[in-house]
Amino acid sequence: MPSRLKVLFAAAVLALAVILGSVALLWKVSPSATVGEALVGGPFAMTDQNGKRVTERDFIGRYMLIFFGFTYCPDVCPTELQVMTAALAEMGEEGKSVQPVFVSVDPERDTVANVKIYIENFGGGLIGLTGSPEDVAKMANAYRVYYQKIDGPSGKDYTIDHSSIIYLMGPDGKFRKHFTYTTDPKALAEGLRQAMGG
Repeated sequence: MPSRLKVLFAAAVLALAVILGSVALLWKVSPSATVGEALVGGPFAMTDQNGKRVTERDFIGRYMLIFFGFTYCPDVCPTELQVMTAALAEMGEEGKSVQPVFVSVDPERDTVANVKIYIENFGGGLIGLTGSPEDVAKMANAYRVYYQKIDGPSGKDYTIDHSSIIYLMGPDGKFRKHFTYTTDPKALAEGLRQAMGG
């Protein structure tokens, strides 16, 4: 092999070794890191529609189907809550092992009383959660939920821009699956059955 080709070959081998070494360093995982699990969910402390303080531990042993929104939401939130309750009804007995949960991202207006009145429109054993701005921010952050107050012409008619994803959490409190805004009740019911191993 001519000396020039040897040099080029050696340089190529060295470059490949550097690339592989860099990839190995990037993929190196510390003992405390989570491998193969979505970083969705975690500890929270909120207040339910009856004024009781609840945490993630109160839901251990049941699936949770969670949607983040606000009671003044004109369309997306009521639509998604209707889809959730219709899907669980579609599932029959299987649906009874899933706890539907509405989490407010509007602590300023969504008092315990307002949340209670709101969720009664949807039935299906829906639980409503609200809390202080700090409570809401902590839970939204744990679930990777985006929300932002958008001021209207006056100070009181603001709206909330927020992500519209439904999360399924397992009985162990770990994330199982998410569903987008376009999912209809039958597709949601089927997706839940699959995620729950049914």
